[in-house]
Amino acid sequence: MSGWRRKDLLTIADLSSDEIELILETAESFREVSRRPVKKVPTLRGKTVVNLFFEPSTRTRSSFEIAEKRLSADTINFSAGSSGLVKGEGLVDTALNLQAMNPDLIVIRHAHPGVPQLLAGRIAAGVINAGDGAHEHPTQALLDALTIRQHKKRIEGLKIGIVGDIEHSRVVRSNIHLLTKMGASVTVGGPRTMMPAGLGKMGVVVAHDLEAAIDGADVIMMLRVQMERQSRARFPSVREYFNLFGLTRERLKAAKRGAIILHPGPMNRGVEIASDVADGPYSVILEQVANGVAVRMAVLYLLSGVRAEEA
Repeated sequence: MSGWRRKDLLTIADLSSDEIELILETAESFREVSRRPVKKVPTLRGKTVVNLFFEPSTRTRSSFEIAEKRLSADTINFSAGSSGLVKGEGLVDTALNLQAMNPDLIVIRHAHPGVPQLLAGRIAAGVINAGDGAHEHPTQALLDALTIRQHKKRIEGLKIGIVGDIEHSRVVRSNIHLLTKMGASVTVGGPRTMMPAGLGKMGVVVAHDLEAAIDGADVIMMLRVQMERQSRARFPSVREYFNLFGLTRERLKAAKRGAIILHPGPMNRGVEIASDVADGPYSVILEQVANGVAVRMAVLYLLSGVRAEEA
């Protein structure tokens, strides 16, 4: 594929701004497919994609499955409960057994950071990281960027505030890499107890209250509080968290007029965001979901093209 030479999509950190631009432009072209009466193209006919999910997922998994089917790929779904891992089989052995079936691409989500990289180095199939621990979630950052560009026509020069459970978020790490590479100014905000040390070294401004994080922002990204990843309580109560860090219509006034609001989901209404804000006129959360299909179609298409050339 012209301009794309990677077998895998593992991290945003590894991508150049030109590669990010290519994915976004390709995704723009695939958005039109979802608006057709017949939402299907023969682009990946004869290709096999394995979805290997070791963590529960509704939005990401469904989005990949829809993308694969709209490209006419053959899809195989595996989950931790149905795989050989339940019988004691090792992760690499599972991957090698899948490789013996000669798939073209494997989409993997895992609770531990680095698992997609491990598999990519051991198998010939292309590997797409659908989220690894609290490390990265590349396609989420790409769909966020696509949504921002559609509304703001650019990323360079925008001021973006990201607020919430920063420590446990793989979404925030991918977004920081992408947005700063594309020329945006990023401020991250959240309780001190949920802010990892050294985050400022990633080229962002760190704030410890919501108003400072979104002051003058063109784009606001709210992150959910990930209770399941916390070994201890990081704040006294849900009510107190909302009182300090929940995005309300009143607090939204600190942002630039016309600022858009994103959320990677699932939302905790009344915790990090008020319902009237989530459903309000500046919310583009449902557009993110739609753009997720187009971005994942683009990634599948680009990676499968590299595999075809290698073959």
